[in-house]
Amino acid sequence: MINELQLISAQKSFGSKEVLKDVSFTLKTGDILGLFGANGSGKSTLLKILFGTLKATKATLTINGSPISQKKIIPEQYIGYLPQESFLPKHLKVRDVIPLFYSDGDDQDAIFRAPFIEKIASKKAGVLSMGEIRYLELLLVANLNHPFLMLDEPFSMIEPLYKEKIKEFLFSLKAKKGIILTDHYYTDLLDVTTSNVVLSNGFSSVVYSVEDLRLQGYIT
Repeated sequence: MINELQLISAQKSFGSKEVLKDVSFTLKTGDILGLFGANGSGKSTLLKILFGTLKATKATLTINGSPISQKKIIPEQYIGYLPQESFLPKHLKVRDVIPLFYSDGDDQDAIFRAPFIEKIASKKAGVLSMGEIRYLELLLVANLNHPFLMLDEPFSMIEPLYKEKIKEFLFSLKAKKGIILTDHYYTDLLDVTTSNVVLSNGFSSVVYSVEDLRLQGYIT
């Protein structure tokens, strides 16, 4: 089944400061949308609005053509979200973390059988490398049943081996989900994205290449 998420004219102000003035895009199953923007451009704000944890000043959000209230996004499990901050309980071993997310044995096995997981299963989450943490967290969130997935800084400060493994996983995942990625490691994003949007001065613009990112002032 092909699902479609559409965001129309999202706006967000904090007091007199307009962070988002007019942001729009469409995301379908099979899409990997890259979200670019300088620090303070509103990327994380936009993801929180989409996830329903931050109320938009104004926005229209539809899924498969039907308007969706922000309040329904989490309870209806429309969008999975991997934030920048790690959410793993550091005192637990990886093999004890996985059942916290998946009670079904087959679902747990899908995580345990993923590449590299067996070798870290007996480690506590608090001693994992950045790459191991992000890869495990991605597996935990992405294997849930949400039709859409958002990843905030999935490539930041992680080892090249895990960058490549995450990219491989995202390519396989897009067959059943629409995915939004944001990261300052823009070359890693461009390796996997099928379309791209840059936020600048509160507005969204479609970009197609590194040169477009330069023209938008995102890179020099």
